[in-house]
Amino acid sequence: VQLQASGGGLVQPGGSLRLSCAASGSIFSFYHMGWYRQAPGKERELVAAITTGSTTDYTDSVKGRFTISRDNAKNTVYLQMNSLKLEDTAVYYCKATHIRTRTNYWGKGTLVTVSS
Repeated sequence: VQLQASGGGLVQPGGSLRLSCAASGSIFSFYHMGWYRQAPGKERELVAAITTGSTTDYTDSVKGRFTISRDNAKNTVYLQMNSLKLEDTAVYYCKATHIRTRTNYWGKGTLVTVSS
């Protein structure tokens, strides 16, 4: 599966962005999906995940602010980010994990910069 993330940009603190990750080349509904981020000088971390059954999970720092969702008809996973903070600045990546083989696939990142 190939993944293409988009939607990053520059936003002021308190603002919102919606990231999209479009998948192609395989059956999207066979993959658990996740959004990760990597800030300068830090390790990549899981931000949010959604299973094939649409069960979601979030890292504590984004709970109540971010929402992950998926549209299997459009082969796309989304990350709605509200009330953005300076510390949300990072390159955001999407990852697909095949439900049977557990193989991981990564897309290229999209940069989110939160700055006043």
